[in-house]
Parts: sequence; C-alpha cells; structure tokens
Amino acid sequence: MDLPRLFPDVEWSVCVRDAATSEILVSEEPELVLRTASIGKLFLLIEIARQSEAGELDLGEELPRTDEDLVADSGLWHLMSRDTFTIDDLCWLIGGVSDNLATNVLVRRIGIEAVTATSTSLGFVRSALLDRVRDDRGLDDPWTLSAGSAEELSELMARLHRGDIVSPEASARVLRWIAANTDLSMVAATFGLDPLAHAEPDRGVTLINKTGTISTVRADVGIVATPAGEVAYAVVASWPDDAARDPRDRVLAEMAAIGAAIRRHVGA
Repeated sequence: MDLPRLFPDVEWSVCVRDAATSEILVSEEPELVLRTASIGKLFLLIEIARQSEAGELDLGEELPRTDEDLVADSGLWHLMSRDTFTIDDLCWLIGGVSDNLATNVLVRRIGIEAVTATSTSLGFVRSALLDRVRDDRGLDDPWTLSAGSAEELSELMARLHRGDIVSPEASARVLRWIAANTDLSMVAATFGLDPLAHAEPDRGVTLINKTGTISTVRADVGIVATPAGEVAYAVVASWPDDAARDPRDRVLAEMAAIGAAIRRHVGA
C-alpha cells in the first residue's frame, strides 16, 4: 500500500494500520502532533461510555444548555428550540453532526480532567481533548480544542474496533454513536457510500468515522471493513493561517486519494 504524494506546504500526520493486528501499513509523520479540531470529542464520548458502564453516570440524565455553552458553527442544537436533552441524545448529536453546543454541555457535566485521566490511562499521551469549544480563544485558554498524532488516533480506532477501549461494551457504544456521522467529505469520500447511512455493509463496505474541521485543519479517523480486510486510519492535515493560498481543495483531493489506496487494499 502506497500513499499519494502529499503537498509539502501542508503539515500531514498519516497512519493506516491493520485493524485486527495494529500492524502499520503505511504512514507519513505519524507521531507529529497537530490540531485535530473535533476529533478530540472521541475522548469525551469514551469517558461518558466508561462512566455509564461503571454506574457513575445515567445516560438518561437531562442536561440543559446555558448561555455560557452557546457557540456557533457545527451542529444542530443551536438551531433548535429545545433547551434540554439526555446525555445519550447529546452523544448522538456529537456522533452525527459533531455538535459543538452538545459538546460544551457535556464537558461542563463531565469535566476535561476526567476525560484526560481516562485517555491517559488508556495510553494516549499525545492525543487529547484539551478544552471546550470556544468562538474566541484567548491567551489564557488552551491553545486548541484538541490535538493528536495519526499514530495514536489510528490505534484508537483499531482498539475501538477490537473492543479494547475500556471494554467491548463501551467500545461498541462509542462506535454506535459515531456511526451516525454524516461527514464523508475526506478520506471516506472515495467509497461512494450514503453519508446518512453507512454503518451497515453497503457494496460489502462498512465505514465508521469521525471528522474534524476548522479553517486550517482537515482531519478524518475511521474504520473500513470488508470481507477482505479491516483497516484503521487517521489522516490529519494542518496549514498556517497566513498560507499564501487556501490549500483545502488540494488537501481534500489528497485525502480522497488516501481513501482510494485504502479501498484498493481492502478490495472494495
């Protein structure tokens, strides 16, 4: 398996591995830590699944939104009239549309410290959720919402697939939440799947992924499974705010090309 040529004016962290064995199939700067936008929300979902399984959290608990939680951009809740949802509902909103308001309400309830403690205990030391979502990030705030390396994030996806994150039940719950993801614009674009329904086999392919997007980042982590093979991938691209020209079209094309290489590998 080979990677396409990646543009040098963009920082890349890429790692594709066999999901069953964790053998790395191909990589590019896999240990490079970059901003990962909404990818870090995975660690919030993992901590919620862990607390639920341990009997520390009731997924049916209703949580209200507050003025402090409100943020613009991704998600649906900020467009809706309802002021409360259950924890489980909020996890579906994060999994499906990466809802920022739902994220902030859950971070307020769960705490970044608890999320960090669990992700660290699972062996993830370069990848983390660092903060709540903010419209404006000040000097006293964490430098970004989340950061990580493709090496760790692809291993996270492989371990979720194998049921090795917290427990088989907790892993399966997290995968169910993110299986609702509607963003197939990056690595997943090449498979031609229904963006609203791709968690069940379609043309022999099952794809579950989580994406992250800000003005200078495109990130996609996921699992692709076919009868011929199972692959866990993480692809993160980051570029400076003052880039001479916006590289996102080229970045998306390169991410789709990585997806095409994965597709060939798994015989899809």
